[in-house]
Amino acid sequence: MTPHALLRLLLDLDRLAVAGALAARPMTTDEVVAATGRDRRVVLTAIGDLRGAGLVAADGDRYSIDAVALRAAAQLAADHDLPMDPAIGFGMTDDEQGVLARYFAGRTLTGIPSSRAKRLVVLQRLALEFDVGRRYTERDVNAILFEFNPDWSTLRRHLVDEGFLDRDHIDDENLYWRSGGRVVDLPPG
Repeated sequence: MTPHALLRLLLDLDRLAVAGALAARPMTTDEVVAATGRDRRVVLTAIGDLRGAGLVAADGDRYSIDAVALRAAAQLAADHDLPMDPAIGFGMTDDEQGVLARYFAGRTLTGIPSSRAKRLVVLQRLALEFDVGRRYTERDVNAILFEFNPDWSTLRRHLVDEGFLDRDHIDDENLYWRSGGRVVDLPPG
């Protein structure tokens, strides 16, 4: 989620009231209605919007703020105006570094390009985070990608779809490995 989208989401007073109530403690819909004084339909719409943005999690009939997702969105907003970390461009051509500079702030991927050509540059760079010949669990892949962007599932799917990672289901577990992209020794750190 871009900082602009997060701000737009929380500028709505109904969503902000619901988010504030859920930040205090997990609540049912009726408890949120009572806590905010909002109409049930308004509360359900706000919860739906916040869940759609990944900021609210459901556990049975109780909703709560997803603190990890909220921190990630806040970090993304804080990092958005930073220049790209030079390590992100290491091993990439000048043209590729230009593309990466538009989508990275610090080490944070601020958005996934809709243009396939630009998306391939971003995926090429992310693929460098995976060692050739090593098998990764899905949890490991998610953790690596989460370091760059909270939408790790979309990034993982794009990496597989574009041939940078491959996967197999073995012993009730998805395993992933590098299957494409260039190989570059990244600088330490």
